[in-house]
Amino acid sequence: MVRTRSPEVAARRGHDLLDRILAGTRSSPVTHVEDVPARPGRTADWPDWAPELLVARLAARGIMRPWEHQATAASLAWSGRSVVVATGTASGKSLAYQLPVLSALLADEKATALYLAPTKALAADQLRSLRSLVLSNLRAASFDGDTEPLERDWVRSHSRLVLTNPDMLHRGILPSHSRWAAFLRRLRYVIVDECHTYRGVFGSHVAHVLRRLRRICASYGAHPTFVLASATVARPASRRRRWIPRSCALSS
Repeated sequence: MVRTRSPEVAARRGHDLLDRILAGTRSSPVTHVEDVPARPGRTADWPDWAPELLVARLAARGIMRPWEHQATAASLAWSGRSVVVATGTASGKSLAYQLPVLSALLADEKATALYLAPTKALAADQLRSLRSLVLSNLRAASFDGDTEPLERDWVRSHSRLVLTNPDMLHRGILPSHSRWAAFLRRLRYVIVDECHTYRGVFGSHVAHVLRRLRRICASYGAHPTFVLASATVARPASRRRRWIPRSCALSS
C-alpha cells in the first residue's frame, strides 16, 4: 500500500534503529548486517470493481494507490480464484485480501467472510484495522475463547466478517454448523493469515479442518474463495495445492 511517508525517511529510521541495537550491548545478537539496494515500487490503479466508499476510506488512511502485487492478488480473488500471497514483511498483504473481501461485503449486504489467524493478538490487530475504516455495515467481530456467551450469539446472528482461529473453527463453529447456516450459506471468502505457521502435525490438522469447512459450505450451496497470506512460506504453490485445489500462488 502507498503511504505518505517517504522511502528516505523510512530508511533513515531503519538505520537509526539498527545503530541503537548494535550500540546497546557488548555482545550484540546481530551477527550480520547487509544493505539491500532499494527497488522502485510499482503501483497500479484501483480496480474498477472497488467501491468508491472503500477507496475513499483507504485514501483517508494515506493509501492512495495499491502496489502492483496487491492489485494482482485482489483481482484474482475477486474473480473467484483462490490465491496464496507470499511477499515480504510489511509489503501490504492485508490490503491484498481486504480489498476483494470488503468490496464483496459492500456490494452484497448478505455476503459474509471468515478470517483465520494463528493467534488472538493478530486477529485483534486485524479487527482494529478493519474498524478504523468506519464501515459499520460490515459488522466485523472476533469469535474466540474469550468471547462471552451472549456476544457469541450476536456474532453468530449478525456479524458479516468473523475473525477467529482454526481451533475455534474446529470446536466452536463446525460442530454446530446448523446454527451458523445463514453465515456459511453466504460465505464468500476465507482468509488464512500467516499460513506458514500451519506445518507439521498442526498443519495437517488445520488442513483437515479447512477441508471440512469446504464440505460443510458446499452442503449449504456455498463455495468460498480462499486467500492465504505469509511473509515466510517457502513454497506457496505447493501449500495451496495441498489445501485448496484450482488456486494460484503469487510471490515476490
